Amino acid sequence: MNTIQNIQAEIVEDFEMFEDWMQKYEYLIELGKELALIEKQYKTEDNLIKGCQSRVWLHAEKQDGKIIYTADSDAIMTKGIIAILIRVLSEQKLEDIIHADLSFIDTIGLKEQLSVTRANGLVSMIKKMKLYALAYQN
Repeated sequence: MNTIQNIQAEIVEDFEMFEDWMQKYEYLIELGKELALIEKQYKTEDNLIKGCQSRVWLHAEKQDGKIIYTADSDAIMTKGIIAILIRVLSEQKLEDIIHADLSFIDTIGLKEQLSVTRANGLVSMIKKMKLYALAYQN
């Protein structure tokens, strides 16, 4: 099984291949395009992440002690950001998600490259993903 730490290391390696942030943005956009779409029934007001500039729907299901996340966004860059978070946190144990130190975000410099509203959205996405894990734990 790929641990959260291993996946983060892979993402850091991926981002190191690019020379500038334009290439990194293009990579994020590609990740967003590859994101498996959330089922239509989950694109509800309840699944919208509050605090995001764009609309982001996040759904979580517990399967065999792990969480499977699906998501969508109406903004291509935001879709890439949620795609990268899903890559790290989906199919992980509840406890691991709750206590995950998502240091890769700082390592790749993502937060510094985002507008204030997008950076706030990133924090909101992480918070919502961890809240789902907490809710399923209880």
